[in-house]
Amino acid sequence: MHALIVAAGYGSRLREVSPSKPLTLVHGVALIERVLRAARVGGVTDVTVVTGHEAERLERHLALAAATLDLPVRCVRTPDWSLSNGHSVLTGAEAIGARRHLLMMADHLVDPALIARVAAAPEAALTLGVDRRLDNPLVDMDDVTRVRAEGDRIVAIGKHLPDYNCFDTGVFAVDARFHDALRASIAAGGPGSISAGVEALAQTGAARVIDIADAWWLDVDDARALAQAEAALAGRGAHQHAA
Repeated sequence: MHALIVAAGYGSRLREVSPSKPLTLVHGVALIERVLRAARVGGVTDVTVVTGHEAERLERHLALAAATLDLPVRCVRTPDWSLSNGHSVLTGAEAIGARRHLLMMADHLVDPALIARVAAAPEAALTLGVDRRLDNPLVDMDDVTRVRAEGDRIVAIGKHLPDYNCFDTGVFAVDARFHDALRASIAAGGPGSISAGVEALAQTGAARVIDIADAWWLDVDDARALAQAEAALAGRGAHQHAA
């Protein structure tokens, strides 16, 4: 399966550590490279990466990583990486077309089993891998995107959602219907975020969830999360955590 990875943003909360979030070293390996490794083990066969901030440097690294991993990686640049992440998704969508694919984040370390589980989900306009462990100690409650699901349907999503029963892990399976919903949301004056596109689909009952069970994941968004990632990958069984 193809994967679209969003890696265009400024990464302001990690600027104190690294000028490029995707190239931030996590236990000696660039964050984006760990995402690629996990994707490959999880069944991804080729990748499109949307770049923006520090694009040239990132693209050079990706070319080397692709050769090392024997994983085809194509880069496309979003015209304005200061815009919300949904705009980066649509830049990628123009390059890969309507086929069903995974949508992943360059700053989310995930267990390859999580990726495989989302990829194997029944076809839908959008399926999001969700963590129902509301006590997961790795989740940053000030930053995580919260989800309320009824059965396998998303009914609400947002960072400050007061009533929720699971967390967004940043791994989706989507098709052109998600891109259409995202475009329509932006045209209507929406914020242009991935979550806004999910919310638009949820209003029609077309956004689904799949439970990741006990799969490991971590959003590496700031220095604290980076330290958590370093500790996890340095510990016993680190090979199971995002390769």
